[in-house]
Amino acid sequence: MQQWLDENLTRLIGKHDVPAASIAVFADGEVSTAAAGVLNQNTGVEATVDSVFQVGSITKLWTTTLIMQLVGEGRVDLDHPVREYLPDFKLADEPTAAAVTPRHLLTHTSGFSGDAFIPTSRGDDGVELFVRDVVPGLAQEVPLGAGFSYNNAGFVVLGRIAEVLRGKPFHELIREHIAVPLELGHVATIPDEALFYRAAVGHVSPKPGAPLEVAPVWSLVHGMAPAGSLLTMSASDLISFGRAFLDATLLDRATIDRLWEAQVDVPPTGGDLHQLGLGWMIFDSEHGPYYGHDGGTVGQAAFFRLVPDRGVAVALLTNGGRASALYDELMGHVLRETAGIELPARLVPPAEPAEIAPELVVGRYEGVLFRSTISSENGEFWLLIEAVQDDAKVVLPEPERHRLLPLDESRLITAEPEGGMHDVMAFRGPIDGRATHIFRMGRLTPRRD
Repeated sequence: MQQWLDENLTRLIGKHDVPAASIAVFADGEVSTAAAGVLNQNTGVEATVDSVFQVGSITKLWTTTLIMQLVGEGRVDLDHPVREYLPDFKLADEPTAAAVTPRHLLTHTSGFSGDAFIPTSRGDDGVELFVRDVVPGLAQEVPLGAGFSYNNAGFVVLGRIAEVLRGKPFHELIREHIAVPLELGHVATIPDEALFYRAAVGHVSPKPGAPLEVAPVWSLVHGMAPAGSLLTMSASDLISFGRAFLDATLLDRATIDRLWEAQVDVPPTGGDLHQLGLGWMIFDSEHGPYYGHDGGTVGQAAFFRLVPDRGVAVALLTNGGRASALYDELMGHVLRETAGIELPARLVPPAEPAEIAPELVVGRYEGVLFRSTISSENGEFWLLIEAVQDDAKVVLPEPERHRLLPLDESRLITAEPEGGMHDVMAFRGPIDGRATHIFRMGRLTPRRD
């Protein structure tokens, strides 16, 4: 594997317009690593295998670990109300606030809006203030327990539970209970620590088709650290974290097995992700399930996969470009050669578009950050995506418009790929022939018209 990575990584990042990538593979008891490209197009600093990248929502596996350590100590019960640990916990919907449990949060089934990237504090109180000041205003978009809808804010609440029970800020818990026991050498839990390493910056296109530029910000808001706004590391250290679940180092084997038991189905929008365990994504293959998580920040994307029955762990970290297409080709080869897993082909528009009822899908669907408006014009479907808040313009500076094609009677797909893949959206309901929610980018977003 080492030779293949050395011979192909540079070629592949060039093919997919990725400024830099770092990959680490654990297979057959050995770790192979490779890095290529530049960490920052403004400075030309080259990537090395020790370079650190933001891992985004892969952080959720670290937050899950902190919670499950508390479960193992008998200090948290996944099915007790959150208010047992945070007595002042509030949401816009009081019945949900009183009933929601850590299990709901770990499985993204709490139903309240999860994407409020609202700054609070850059200090140790960032998570506390987010739960106190931001979370109470989050609308209930889906009934509690009614289905999977990806929720960043829910993991901030989990991080706050760990802070309160341990009496320390989240970033210290990550280092004390995970990084230090695993002897990780290239991990930054807050931005200041990234200065000790060769740190990647994200790269984005200011508008579709434009050349990549250095992202306007390096990290997302500090208060969302438990969801994935800050944690930064090398690919090798992410592999060491993965090996802790192969070796049962951080948690006992029975607890790890609980993490990988299916808890909720994920609506089919392509790929091999169909279920979620406790914090962990469960992927399907003809050889059985494997596990992991993806992560994205502003211009950085990370991918982590664990195949326990083959003793394989793979981490791929990138800083812009068509990262998903790189994942398909690079991770696809690695998983095929090390674990016999074939990644499914991405969904593409059908040669002959299917039929879908316009009244089912046409409408305005709005969450905290983004508004998706689907229209029918001259027999064609169109999607307009707009930022609702100024904070969202960091990710979407200008509205985007995409032509859509019916994939089947309940799903639409973008006619043109973006970042190497077509966006697929499914529709929930209907009531009187009209969908109540759109499922896009992992979120159930309610119809507002």
